[in-house]
Amino acid sequence: MTLKTRSGVKKRVKVTGTGKFKVGQAWKRHLLSNKTTKSKKRNKYGLVLSASETHKIRRQLPHI
Repeated sequence: MTLKTRSGVKKRVKVTGTGKFKVGQAWKRHLLSNKTTKSKKRNKYGLVLSASETHKIRRQLPHI
């Protein structure tokens, strides 16, 4: 049986050069005038997932 890739995860996750997974950070879409510059810069590049979440993502993306 063929393992299928979860296409929703495929669209939302990027793989770094070292093989870690990176996702977009929340709270950066609107109402930015109320947020501090520090908080906006903190989630500028996204979020690298932890080891336990990486394990879940690897099961959903078997061919990466």
